[in-house]
Amino acid sequence: VRKDLEKDNAGQVTLIPEEPEDMWHTYNLLQVGDSLRASTIRKVQTESSTGSVGSNRIRTTLTLCVETIDFDSQACQLRVKGTNIQENEYVKMGAYHTIELEPNRQFTLAKKQWDSVVLERIEQACDPAWSADVAAVVMQEGLAHVCLVTPSMTLTRAKVEVNIPRKRKGNCSQHDRALERFYEQVVQAIQRHINFEVVKCVLVASPGFVREQFCDYMFQQAVKTDNKLLLENRSKFLQVHSSSGHKYALKEALCDPAVTSRLSDTKAAGEVKALDDFYKMLQHEPDRAFYGLKHVEKANEAMAIDTLLISDELFRHQDVATRARYVKLVDSVRENMGTVRIFSSLHVSGEQLGQLTGVAAILRFPVAELSDQEDESSSEDD
Repeated sequence: VRKDLEKDNAGQVTLIPEEPEDMWHTYNLLQVGDSLRASTIRKVQTESSTGSVGSNRIRTTLTLCVETIDFDSQACQLRVKGTNIQENEYVKMGAYHTIELEPNRQFTLAKKQWDSVVLERIEQACDPAWSADVAAVVMQEGLAHVCLVTPSMTLTRAKVEVNIPRKRKGNCSQHDRALERFYEQVVQAIQRHINFEVVKCVLVASPGFVREQFCDYMFQQAVKTDNKLLLENRSKFLQVHSSSGHKYALKEALCDPAVTSRLSDTKAAGEVKALDDFYKMLQHEPDRAFYGLKHVEKANEAMAIDTLLISDELFRHQDVATRARYVKLVDSVRENMGTVRIFSSLHVSGEQLGQLTGVAAILRFPVAELSDQEDESSSEDD
């Protein structure tokens, strides 16, 4: 909603979380020592003129200095405990209070230092184009809807309706021609409305065999006309079952556990592939795959890092100096034209990276002298 940052990157940002994933982003933005201003409910004791004591629940706005942060990933709730640092008629200065942050309620977060990783997370979380990374085509014979799916809503981009005559005994040509015309219109709608740079997965949902026939038709045509856009993105198309071609049938398809796991994988597909590449490199050319902060920093000094893999858990480190060290590493890799992939510790790939100390790198060229120092440093660590 607002952003007021000074030259030295101190300042405050006002945000409204709109969906469960925003609570996860908020959890990653909050750090001990930040100040958080939000509306909350406080139990206040009141004494009447007769001396009887009662207690009321009063909604008030408090500013806390953050001390503990508790995130419940199942309910997507965030509880922040801290001491009051601003005058308030109901709560004394220095008194403890716990604020529950919830979706659609504004809060203001102030930090002494906003670093590049945190600011980038806010940019991405606030840009709707970043979240609409799933598209869907729900279809049945003669009816199709082309939609974009964001975590919070489904936007219909195109509706295709073509009247398809029934098959007649011994004569299917009319039916087939109409069907082909229908498929052709759906392909055009896909090309017009789906931006493959953002969209990581296109669900094709239908009853029966419609989706298989449509995908076969689409890619045959793409080969004939040498349509690079469709051919390059072929792996993004995922066929799923739905009860009809109406928009509401998409909800069933999205609720299918196989689809949800596949979608969270496509969201993190880049990360999964990077981790896979890292393991392969570790196997075949161990001098070009490093993990552990010390080794990765050494490789970075040699400007050797091609891809940096880092877990978002590390940016939640309590120690400011350690956190700054990770941020500096990320900035430096980017300056040297390397790619940075920040893994979510809620995803399987993030957990795997966590087992490798949470930071790893694929190098542009082998850096050998490190492996010689390894033996000395490991004995120091012991």
